[in-house]
This record gives sequence, C-alpha cells and structure tokens, in this order.
Amino acid sequence: MTKWELQVLLPKRKLFNGHANRYFSQCGPRCRESLPSIAPRPSLNIKHIRQNPELYSQNCLERNYKAQSDSPFKIVKLFEKWLLSQKSTRGLREKSNAIRTQLSHSRTFSGIEGEAQDGQGKQKTQLVEEAQDLKKQLSAIEALEGQLNNEIEDLAAELPNLTSDQTPRGDEPKVLGYINEHSNPPSTSHDRTWRNHVHIGTEFDLLDFAGAATTSGWGWYYLKNEAALLEQALIQYAVRVAMQHGFTVVTPPSMVYSHIAAACGFRPRDQSGEQQVYDTQQSERDQEKGKPSHSLAGTAEIPLAGMKADAAVDRADLPIQVVGPSRCYRAEAGARGVETKGLYRVHEFTKVEMFAWTAQGGEDEAFLSMLSIQQEILQNLGLHCRILEMPSTDLGASAVRKQDIEAFFPSRREKDGGWGEVTSTSICTDYQTRRLNTRVRNPAGSQTKMDFPSTVNGTALAVPRVLAALLENGWDEKEVCVRIPEVLWPWMHGMQIIKKKRRLEAPSKHQETKG
Repeated sequence: MTKWELQVLLPKRKLFNGHANRYFSQCGPRCRESLPSIAPRPSLNIKHIRQNPELYSQNCLERNYKAQSDSPFKIVKLFEKWLLSQKSTRGLREKSNAIRTQLSHSRTFSGIEGEAQDGQGKQKTQLVEEAQDLKKQLSAIEALEGQLNNEIEDLAAELPNLTSDQTPRGDEPKVLGYINEHSNPPSTSHDRTWRNHVHIGTEFDLLDFAGAATTSGWGWYYLKNEAALLEQALIQYAVRVAMQHGFTVVTPPSMVYSHIAAACGFRPRDQSGEQQVYDTQQSERDQEKGKPSHSLAGTAEIPLAGMKADAAVDRADLPIQVVGPSRCYRAEAGARGVETKGLYRVHEFTKVEMFAWTAQGGEDEAFLSMLSIQQEILQNLGLHCRILEMPSTDLGASAVRKQDIEAFFPSRREKDGGWGEVTSTSICTDYQTRRLNTRVRNPAGSQTKMDFPSTVNGTALAVPRVLAALLENGWDEKEVCVRIPEVLWPWMHGMQIIKKKRRLEAPSKHQETKG
C-alpha cells in the first residue's frame, strides 16, 4: 500500500488547540472564507475566554459592545459541542488509526494477486472498503467540528480587548492635569469671526474650502501659503522630538489590505453603524481571482503594526519604537461630521504617529514615554491643553487603556466648553499581535520559545487640528496677525507672524491700453 493510497483512503485528523485556537493537519494550513490565503493566521486566546466568560461579557457591556455580550457564553457552548464530538468519535478515530497501521505494513499482504489475508483473516479488499466507510463518517464529523471552530473564532474576533483597571467605567473621562496656563482672553463680540480658524484662514488666504468642495466634496480642504508651510513645519518638529527620544523614523504606506486593518481593530463600521474607513473598489477580474481587497488607512497605526505581521522578533530587540508621518483617511459620514466645520473633522489629513512593540509588561513604560513626547510638543507650541483618562465607552476595540489630550479652541466655546482632542495614546497589549501573528522569539532556556508582544500607539501630532488651534490661539487682534510658535521658525523660511495679504489693485484702463 503506497503512501498516496493511504492518504486517499484515510482522513487526516485535525486537532484543536484551545490556547492557540488553531487546527493543524497533515494536509496544510487551514483556510477561512473570511480571510484571504495571504492573511496572517490569528492566534486568539480562546482558552482564556472559555475560562472567564462572565469577565468578557461584562467587559462588552462596559464598552458599549452590547451585541457581543452573549458571545463569550456562546463560545463556551460551541466548545462543549466540539468536545462532545471529539469524545463520541474517539472509537472511530482509534479504529481508523488501527486500519492505517495495518495497511501501512507491506508484510500483511504477502500473498499472490492481492488475495492474501491479514492476521484476523480479513482480506485486503475488505480492509479498504472499511477504510473508505470510516473516511466518509469521519469527514462528515470533522466538517461539523470545523464549522464549530470557525464559529468560535468569528465570535472571539469580534470581542474587544479587556479593559485596564485604570480606565474609568462609563461615559465620563477623568481630568488628570493641564498643559500651559489658560491664556484665552475674555470673550468679545469679535470672537465669532476673528477667533475662528475658518474665518482667519479664509481672510488671510490660508485655507480654501470652497475649491475643495468642488473638487472633492465636503470634508476636504486646500492648505495655502503659510498654512502649507505650517503643515510641513509641524511634521518636521514632531518627528525631530520623537527621534530625540529614541524613535526610528518610518514613512508608511497609506493603502493597506482590509484584513490588516481589521486585525488592528478597525472595522468598516463602528458600533453605531457609522462608516469608518474607505474601501477601494475591486475589478471583477480581481474579485474572480480572489485577490484581497484594500482600504485607505485611517491612521498610520495600521501600516506600522503591519510591518511585523507574520514575523518574529528577538526579545533582546524590544522595545522597537517607530514614528512616521502619513496621510490618513476617515469616512465618518454621519452626524458627527456634518455638524463640525473647518479643519476639526475632515476626511483626509496628515498625522505623525508613534508606534511601539514591547515585551509583555513593558507597555506602561512605552505609554508614559509617548505621553511625555506629546506633552513636550504641545507645551512648546504654546497650546493650553488638558490631559484625560478616557472612559471604557470611548475605547477602540484594541485598546485596554487610552489617554487623550484636548486643546482649547476659542471657536468651540459653545461646544464642549472649547475643548477638542488633538492627541491620543493607547495600550493594546497583544490584541493586534495575536491577530497579525507577530511573535517574540524568547532566549534559550525560557519556558516558551515564542510569545506575543504588546503594542502601544500614540499621536505625535495631527496637523489639521493643531494648525486650527495655532491660528485661533495665535491670533493677535491688536496687530491683526497670527503669531507662529518659536519652535516652528526653523521651517518657516524666516516668518514669525502671518499677516493678511495685500490684494493687487486692478490695472487702470490707461495702463491696460498702454500695455
């Protein structure tokens, strides 16, 4: 009996590993319809979910994932069904293995013209028929077990990360402190116009929303003159500060595979059903070939995390800290967007993002380092800000803890008390690395050869909002100009203030004739 004949006659047994949550088989890697073949194989810790269903259910409720709150209990029931199937079919599997052993020994069939008998008096043809029957039975059972496992994986993938004990439960953030003194003067009748970045930007020929609306639609904009230079100055300044703190600069792509974005916790729609990301349209030919779809990255966190997908790093190399400027794309096609004018909420913007891979247990140090960099940048830009520990309902799927820094915008006095988010920092533990199959190679002698690192991400600087805050807070009504922070002067070609441009007078008829 050849090896090929054995493979045809007998099924390959698939084993379920409760901790790593994978099937392993002799016939190659498991393929899921929901993931393209090139996608990293997720290694979710389903064993921990099964052992703590109440914890995960309560976590869903605290984070406003009500639809997923029953999923941990469903996972327990599905696993019990899988386990029952394994136990009930143990006899069939043992019998199948016994026949495999019999057929694999050529001595058993040493007679003439295949009519030899084995030790039990069964002919070779009878064993083959029995093997085929067992294969059909076990194939049907394993198909059911595979379906159960797939359902478990799908439910587990939709669960948010667990929440830190330092995260306030509910909807209200906790104010931790402030950056810079509140230099905002008392409100005047001119605030509705001259303390608004939209008016300043339009009058000083810095922003063009009308042209962008014609070209791209609502939520896009043109930066012109000093505003365009300010964008580059802010990028260069933020990158320099991060590099001084040991970060390596990287320029990531803006287009990513959709499955990479999903693995990082970014779904096409948020919990309110609002569109989050832009997906690119595939050609019919690419769809027929099964090519993976692409999305525009909503933040550089996604392509930066993807740098180590399906890769292993040495523990000695951790932490790995990178910083990169990129264009970001947010759909946000809902009530939140249409009620906000100007640069505060836009569909496309430049952002400098920090990202780190750390050993488990090193997340807090990376978290505090990023917060320190953010505070240094905003303090030197002269913006009055407050630091917030964000509540559980505000956390994204991947984060266990998040701190935001909000700057004061004079134009937003009547909305949110003038405060608006300008940076965010999150600890994601191993949520992303398990889904991206990013591993840590432990040194010899460790209890485990491989582990999963933790990830931490933070905004070094989001250009449009910071630029808007600089225009509003740097406005000098007496001099009718905007003062540029000193730390940005090296990249502003000698400019320290922004003045209103003089309009060129139309040539007289005499000049036109003479010309």
